[in-house]
Amino acid sequence: MKKIAVYPGTFDPITNGHLDLINRSTKIFDELIVAVAKNPKKALLFNVDERIEMIRKITKDNSAVKVESFDGLLVDYVNKKCSSVLIRGLRAVSDFEYELSMALMNRKLDSEIETFFMMTSELYSYISSGVVREIASLNGSVKCLVPEYVEQKLKEKFSKET
Repeated sequence: MKKIAVYPGTFDPITNGHLDLINRSTKIFDELIVAVAKNPKKALLFNVDERIEMIRKITKDNSAVKVESFDGLLVDYVNKKCSSVLIRGLRAVSDFEYELSMALMNRKLDSEIETFFMMTSELYSYISSGVVREIASLNGSVKCLVPEYVEQKLKEKFSKET
């Protein structure tokens, strides 16, 4: 039986830290679904189709990765995908408190779903999508923070706004 995991997030934009977790997860699981949250309550820089397109482009050589969008309850989506494992990345102790409460709530909603916490590589522990957006919006270099294609998309997005 195929081991399928779901890695949910907004990925606005996807960073090298996210990509590190994706690549490491596919060494453990047969299939990884990168589930891009639509989340209309968040002010996002890229729309869902743009985020999916970026992730597909940078993961195209990894056949274990599938990229989809989702909305609604995450546990319902996970069940629909015949999975019972969520991947969540931890950068620092501050992430743990939030992620623990989410994992416990997901377990309360569905006791069959397990959350698999992965420590982000120390190379990427300081990177967040929010920091990347802020640096890019101020015309700073995000070269070491995101894949080259995402860097291009950020430049395009912010050149349109000025």
